[in-house]
Amino acid sequence: MEHNALNSTVTRLWDTEILPSLSDLVAIPALSPVFDPAWAQNGHLDDAAAHVSKWVTDRNLPGTTVETVRLDGRTPLVLIDVPATPGAEDAGTVVLYGHLDKQPPVGGWADGLGPWTPVIRDGRLYGRGAADDGYSGYAAIAAIEGVRAAGGSHARCVILLETSEESGSPDLAPYLMHLKDRLGEVTLVVCLDSGGSDYSRLWITTSLRGMVSTDVTVRVLDSGAHSGMASGIVPSSFRIMRTLLDRIENSTTGEVLVPEMHVEIPSHRVEEARVSAAASAGKIASIWPFAAGTRPVSDDDLDLLLNNSWRPTLSVIGASGLPQPLDAGNVLRPFTTLSLSFRLPPTADSAACLESLRKALTTDVPYGAQVEITRSDTADGWDAPALAPWLKTAVDKVSTTVFDAPWGTVGLGGSIPFMGLLAETYPEAQFLVTGACGADSNIHVPNEWLHLGQAARVTASVGHVLHAHATR
Repeated sequence: MEHNALNSTVTRLWDTEILPSLSDLVAIPALSPVFDPAWAQNGHLDDAAAHVSKWVTDRNLPGTTVETVRLDGRTPLVLIDVPATPGAEDAGTVVLYGHLDKQPPVGGWADGLGPWTPVIRDGRLYGRGAADDGYSGYAAIAAIEGVRAAGGSHARCVILLETSEESGSPDLAPYLMHLKDRLGEVTLVVCLDSGGSDYSRLWITTSLRGMVSTDVTVRVLDSGAHSGMASGIVPSSFRIMRTLLDRIENSTTGEVLVPEMHVEIPSHRVEEARVSAAASAGKIASIWPFAAGTRPVSDDDLDLLLNNSWRPTLSVIGASGLPQPLDAGNVLRPFTTLSLSFRLPPTADSAACLESLRKALTTDVPYGAQVEITRSDTADGWDAPALAPWLKTAVDKVSTTVFDAPWGTVGLGGSIPFMGLLAETYPEAQFLVTGACGADSNIHVPNEWLHLGQAARVTASVGHVLHAHATR
């Protein structure tokens, strides 16, 4: 395969073909189902699926089929099936994954920017879903077209674009079961829903954390009471909540105290983190918008990377039962509810973690207060298999043909439920989990943006890997 031809083809496609259509995709408010319970009636997920499907259909890739698969009561899934190039028919199936659903818009976007207003500025495409992860279907097609234009080979490629990822992918497992016979022997999985620490190299995700989330309510009264009359007699629901939190987290260090949420970190993952810390020395904490005077939890880059990839953490992400300060009267509140989100090590058993958490919060509660655990959810993490020699050789080559820096590894602090599902279904497959996101891409928050140059380079890298896979 002629590598310069691949790279130039991908660059041209991004500049002239992808960017206009991706910009239009940003404008579709395709909220994930958990954020839009009326998604079926509103039709935005269907609009996003139809928009990308039309763009792919108009590419006229020989033999390619584009289908929106629908199961009753499930969000739509776009399936794009591209036949293998001649001679690569026996190389198995490559599954390339992305998603079209989006996080909610949230407020606080900078002047001139907005969640559904695509803006191209300084080599970036701003707008919700640009980086997470609307570009993925376009990148997958461009990689395939680039391989063909450069005289390369690729196996059969099936692109799956789901629309429930930001809700935890509840619909993905039924679709994978439904499509299992059609997918056949999957020998390579490419996921473009990730990224790395900078935009100067290819970053490969080697692990993903799992998750436990739940709402905890402490109730002490059936209705509120005057704080002057009741305090000192009725215990504070907030104080009881603090006591319960002390059982599961050290408030001084942030260490999670639930034993099931800890695992022994594999030595090779520690070494990978050490190399990544050296490659991004001093940058790991600097990208976050710390309030004046605030420091990260550690001054050691390796410690920060391991915290973010292989150690459990707790974030309190929501609360109820507390009025806004201006609305607060002198009331001893009847209850306090907190939403707890735990990130778990990749190999932790999330169901066992939830059960242990439940026992810690509901056993021997101070004053016999009522504790209710609701809206619980779990997701196991994922630890990547070792790179096969052909895949390692391919990404080594990418470091010189596409980038001018060695590729790096990252243990991603977030979750991609799809990876665990596919790893269970296809244990012999190789995995390339990568993407164009950086830690400063602002996914899920205001001013989300896609680094267009990195997106093109990642696309070209996928093309090189597809060719290496077909000719291995």
